[in-house]
Amino acid sequence: MADGQLPAGWALEEIRDVSGDRGAVALGTDRVVTWLGRPGEDELLHPEIVLGFHGLCLVKPVNDEDWYMGSLNDDGSVDCWSAYDDLYEALRGL
Repeated sequence: MADGQLPAGWALEEIRDVSGDRGAVALGTDRVVTWLGRPGEDELLHPEIVLGFHGLCLVKPVNDEDWYMGSLNDDGSVDCWSAYDDLYEALRGL
């Protein structure tokens, strides 16, 4: 399951250092990712990069510069509830 790509300019060790999670991994993008907006306004995101952090994920969608934080579900899907403009801030927000 840890077969995904890393963000340009970032090494896995750097992601682990900034997040504080030594088990952080790059996950595959073949999964359902949902942005939980306002009730009735959920939106499917098309992930370009998915980073996993012990039950939490950061997702960068295709054609979007934001990073979305969410829960990694048992079926591999991700439900996102928070968005960040920048990967560093998203990693610190974990």
